[in-house]
Amino acid sequence: MFNPPYPRDRKDEIFDLIEELMTIGKTEDFLSEHPGGAFNRQCRHKRAREIGEQLNEIGKYELMEFVYEKIRKKLGNAIGDHLEFAWVSIGEWMA
Repeated sequence: MFNPPYPRDRKDEIFDLIEELMTIGKTEDFLSEHPGGAFNRQCRHKRAREIGEQLNEIGKYELMEFVYEKIRKKLGNAIGDHLEFAWVSIGEWMA
């Protein structure tokens, strides 16, 4: 049986965060060529980073990897690569 990398009582919260990341990935991307607006000085999506920090607090690297794989499978490798880079230095993510 699959043991998810998050507490059962937080499943709805986790899947809401995944849906929010999906929307960001589809409509704005996780990276930009220029800072400003939804993107920080490193051209990484601010809200995507906030979500990454939340996921790290809840389930550390294992949960972030779980969510990253869901995004990559749903939106493709290129967008997955952008999320991977947007999360640099959150917890143990590509630290």
